Amino acid sequence: MDPLSSISEELAEINGQIADIFRALSNGFQKLEKIKDVNRQSRQLEELTGKLRECKRLIKEFDREMKDMESRNDPDTNKMLNEKKQSMIKELNSYVALKKQYATNLENNKRVDLFDGPNEELHDDNVLLASSMTNQQLVDHGNQMMDETDQAIERGKKVVQDTINVGTETAAALKAQTEQMSRIVNELDSIHFSIKKASQMVKEIGRQVATDKCIMALLFLIVVGVIAIIIVKLVNPSNKDIRDIPGLAPPAPSRRLLWNPNQETS
Repeated sequence: MDPLSSISEELAEINGQIADIFRALSNGFQKLEKIKDVNRQSRQLEELTGKLRECKRLIKEFDREMKDMESRNDPDTNKMLNEKKQSMIKELNSYVALKKQYATNLENNKRVDLFDGPNEELHDDNVLLASSMTNQQLVDHGNQMMDETDQAIERGKKVVQDTINVGTETAAALKAQTEQMSRIVNELDSIHFSIKKASQMVKEIGRQVATDKCIMALLFLIVVGVIAIIIVKLVNPSNKDIRDIPGLAPPAPSRRLLWNPNQETS
């Protein structure tokens, strides 16, 4: 049984979910080592990255829940919970570092040398043999080849510069999108935590309303009983089976006037 259950059921549940993800990450990285295909490695790495994000979200939720109940716990309990959180963060960071290492290796395997291309056989029917060319023709041909080489180098420099510019813009855009996604994830975590707290408050209010309804029903029955006893006592005051209600005066006995019509008043 999880020792956190005695502190909080929610903390114990979150701890169990994090432990399951850590086991899945361990098995996933072991499986990744045995995969040789690059595409399968990429898919497996994406799946592990999703589990790392989920684990990070759960650790944040664990931290918020721990801080929420910090004032109600004793110092030893708070110390134990903080050590537990630090242990989770340390284990998560180890898996993050392992994921980065595999991602780097995968990128190196996918990298293609852009400056190497397939060898092509060039056929030129107008090739002049050096033996049939004059010195001037050789010089002119050499200058022409140098000009073409310079032009090719300039085109290559332009392509490289354009590639660097595109890469810089792409990196800046990715950085901005990453920061935006991080803010969105944090906001979603806060919303999820708020909804969870609101659900707990609704449950507490529901229990209080049910208790109040029971008390009101009981008071209503007592009042109805008292009124019934009063009515019966008033209707049949001679009934000795019904005891007088404390604080309520018994009904006054009815008086009969005796009058003799033959008796004359003096």
